[in-house]
Amino acid sequence: MPSIGNITLPEFPLLLAPMEDVSDPPFRAVCKDKGADLMYTEFISSEGLIRDAIKSRKKLDIFDYEKPIGIQIFGGDEDSLAMAAKIVDATNPDLLDINFGCPVKKVALRGAGAGVLKDVDLMVKLTSAVVKSTSLPVTVKTRLGWDDHSLNIEEVAERLQDVGIKALAIHGRTRAQMYKGSANWELIGKVKSNPRITIPIFGNGDIDSPQKALEYKNRYGVDGIMIGRAAIGYPWIFDEIKHFMKTGELLPPPTIEDRIAICKKHLYKSFEWKGPVIGIFEMRRHYANYLKGLPDIKEFRLKLVTLNTVEEIDAVLDEIAIKYAGYEFKKTPIQLIDYHEKCPL
Repeated sequence: MPSIGNITLPEFPLLLAPMEDVSDPPFRAVCKDKGADLMYTEFISSEGLIRDAIKSRKKLDIFDYEKPIGIQIFGGDEDSLAMAAKIVDATNPDLLDINFGCPVKKVALRGAGAGVLKDVDLMVKLTSAVVKSTSLPVTVKTRLGWDDHSLNIEEVAERLQDVGIKALAIHGRTRAQMYKGSANWELIGKVKSNPRITIPIFGNGDIDSPQKALEYKNRYGVDGIMIGRAAIGYPWIFDEIKHFMKTGELLPPPTIEDRIAICKKHLYKSFEWKGPVIGIFEMRRHYANYLKGLPDIKEFRLKLVTLNTVEEIDAVLDEIAIKYAGYEFKKTPIQLIDYHEKCPL
């Protein structure tokens, strides 16, 4: 079984990817319910933490039922990352993760996230500074390289392991690809098969079905799989993959009752954590994903994104459950949502 520091994980763990504007405590709660083994916070700016920015501090909120959980930070300055690591240490997560993978301009072009892939020496220095500043296990999430001409992930993996990281998650795209095209798992497999690499290697990118998860596990030999976009509106993917790997059988799709129940839990958690205004407003981005596949659902979706109280939303969700009772959802691969400007993976 893979381990990260003193964290022992299941034989083949399924990780929930850190996704900006998605992987907050309400979303993590429903993914934990449906089988996620290890989760991460949204990425947090090291500069924001040091400035005591309210939004950055709020992202440090973690709860006992989420464990094991990692807090993810990003930045391009050694001192800032080191100070942020000390702040994270005090919140007592299970691990600290560094984001070297976010491709969006406001992060990458400021020398953080995937921008650090242009300078492996700097990446090593930044990582070393964090490792020395915390008692937590440090992990890294990154990409294959800046573009197709700089696929440096094999060098990156060795050098980051040498300075003390305890696991590496690799998204199988370059920064130039953003979230387009197909993820290249061949390079992820090469990192895992490198005899010098002894830390767990987790693969990430395009896993949207139990069949693909099992195929990639067997083909590339990774220690676990990280799932991002496929879990949005469909946290059942974790349980489905686990069941398929154990039995070779597909679970039936969640019923309308299942979907409404999880959607409601997500709503209630959002209301509790973010408050009645922001909690309801930010939940609006999720309804279409939970209700995907239902025919003639547009009218209900329009209602859900205009209502302002939990009671009203509850009533509409109940209407949907009654109208579509017994509806048989088709078992098709999950459509990955494109979040070019949200940096989800």
